[in-house]
Amino acid sequence: MKRKQFIGTLITGLTGMTTLAAFKSFTNDLKEQEQVMPVLFVGHGSPMNGIEDTEFSRRWTSMAKEIPTPKAVLVVSAHWFTKGTKITAMEFPKTIHDFGGFPQELFDVQYNVPGNPVLAKETAGLLHSAHVDLDHDWGLDHGTWTIIRHMYPDANIPVLQLSIDYTKGPQYHYDLAKELYALRKKGVLIIGSGNMVHNLRMIAYDKMNEPDYGYDWAININDKFKQLINDGDYKPLINYQSLGKEANLAIPTPEHYLPLMYTLGLKGSTDKTSFFNDKAVGGSITMTSVKFDAN
Repeated sequence: MKRKQFIGTLITGLTGMTTLAAFKSFTNDLKEQEQVMPVLFVGHGSPMNGIEDTEFSRRWTSMAKEIPTPKAVLVVSAHWFTKGTKITAMEFPKTIHDFGGFPQELFDVQYNVPGNPVLAKETAGLLHSAHVDLDHDWGLDHGTWTIIRHMYPDANIPVLQLSIDYTKGPQYHYDLAKELYALRKKGVLIIGSGNMVHNLRMIAYDKMNEPDYGYDWAININDKFKQLINDGDYKPLINYQSLGKEANLAIPTPEHYLPLMYTLGLKGSTDKTSFFNDKAVGGSITMTSVKFDAN
């Protein structure tokens, strides 16, 4: 073997050993713990919540102080809708400004948080029902960073995103989420980020500053969703189209609703249910959020 070839082989081997050592180190650190992390569904609403001091962003801040500090955060965001399932697997995910028509201040935000390729690979390995692509192109969209930067402003906790396969229905996503449960026992906070009621076509922009303004149909179906969640009756939520016209108005397209399926699928048998940020915005959006917590 030529000297140059030998050195190249040696470097490759050492790199592999370093990667393996890092994997073992992180995996060992993620031992099962007595305290199971809660799981959240968060209504994220307007991207402006990412930079404004609102009742919603304040609640995200206080929530982070109430729950155990996670070793990592995994978010299923309404804004990463893909064919197939993907997970961010880069060292440092970029901050994605996936919106338009907002102040420059919002576009200037950079949430420079680390990712974790090792955890991404481990998470992909847990999902036996889906082939998971390790993604190096996406990053953190506003369904993630607008929430997480309020919860963990020091940007010192790894954050990953899991995409939503748009070719699959609610039952698939609910079942897939169950395969992620082991992460809750290893200190990973899993968040579904969307909105239970999300109809931008019917939003009352002139009522955006009116506290808790919701159309009757939006309030009614939101209350129905909460009742079913409280009762642990998830079948109607999975088959939401069977809930009638109000549900179809609330969910004209599924991307903001499907993150809820992940949160429901991750609920443990002893988890207690609580709601927060339970308000309507602009008539046709609800910020209603859910926490399942066994502690």
